[in-house]
Amino acid sequence: MKSNDVRTDASGRARRPALMLAVATTGFTVNFWAWALLSPLGPQFKRTLSLSASQQALLVAVPVVIGSLGRIPVGALTDRLGGRVTFPLVSAAAVPPVLFVGLAGQRSLAALLAGGLCLGVAGTIFAVGVPFVASWFPPERRGLAVGVFGIGMGGTAISAPTTVGLTQAGGPAAPFLLTAGVLACYAVVACLVLRHPPGRTARTPMRARPSSAPSGMAAALRLPITWQASVLYAVAFGGYVAFSVYLQTAYGLEQADAARRMAGFVLVAVLARPLGGWLSDRSGPLPVLVTVFAVLAVCATAQAFTPSLALTGTVAFLTMAAAFGTGSGATFALVTLVAPADLVGSITGLVGAAGGLGGFVPPLVMGLDYGRLGSYGLSLALLAVASLVTLLLTVTTVRSTVRRHSSPAGCQAR
Repeated sequence: MKSNDVRTDASGRARRPALMLAVATTGFTVNFWAWALLSPLGPQFKRTLSLSASQQALLVAVPVVIGSLGRIPVGALTDRLGGRVTFPLVSAAAVPPVLFVGLAGQRSLAALLAGGLCLGVAGTIFAVGVPFVASWFPPERRGLAVGVFGIGMGGTAISAPTTVGLTQAGGPAAPFLLTAGVLACYAVVACLVLRHPPGRTARTPMRARPSSAPSGMAAALRLPITWQASVLYAVAFGGYVAFSVYLQTAYGLEQADAARRMAGFVLVAVLARPLGGWLSDRSGPLPVLVTVFAVLAVCATAQAFTPSLALTGTVAFLTMAAAFGTGSGATFALVTLVAPADLVGSITGLVGAAGGLGGFVPPLVMGLDYGRLGSYGLSLALLAVASLVTLLLTVTTVRSTVRRHSSPAGCQAR
């Protein structure tokens, strides 16, 4: 009987990492769904509140900026408390702003901006999940695990089609009430199901421990991998965001056709994130990143000439989607491989913030380019140059960092 109990316990322990990954990915998806609620309703708010184009852009941008910057303290908090605590904490904290916007926040621009400001907390969940998932898997499987977790970014794709439909069917509060209910249920499930990974060192009380979140953040800022991964992710994720404003205008497509093609782009990019992690586990993140930025440079150059979508344009478009997703997955595989285990959350927060903020630069440049020249050719040429520069950074500085980490002295220092 005792032998059977031992086998059952061992089987349960073997399945637990997969369960933790599934619950974490679900939380990522749900929180990103909430984070993206305002964007699909931007045109509606523009009509009902008589907003200018700049006011509409500000309304959509506020939760994105706060969600990106908020990853920095939330990542440090995750290093201190663990994902078991911060997953339900962030999810529960996102419920009040969702309810506020749904029930009272759609009457004025000021109320929407206040709600969007607080709604940004949902976007910080990314900095919780990466260190939590990485801590449950051995180094040789972390890339794939973190890549699978990255599928949760598809929560933004869920929000786009459902929010407008629910508003039309059930009124302006409907999508917010549904999302708040799902967030609350997830927070309860996460609190009951999530566990700290085996071997996690419990933190001592803050008054007895000189090291706190600020000191952990300072340590993360001093590490070369933090800045290097920030550049890699800013280019990979920033380019991905840029293409959300590219397709319809560049080719003069009907809105429905552009939406279908953009959905395909998002799907390919999301599914490529675990591919990037899996390839990083097999061959290391460096070869994957080198290939990604070489492919981006070639495809961006091709797209600069606005080739026909009949063949060349579509192939280049979808290849870039796969490269963006693969590069994002490989970047965080690199972080979990090189970063000290107790600083993965802080570094992820900083890198995630860099990627989120980096996503604002390309759309602004592309809008200015199109407004002055009537095409995106110059912007795509700049993306090709940025990809080449990032490729050079990868084969020189990043490679040197990985080698130092892999050396006996580097391993001993860790």
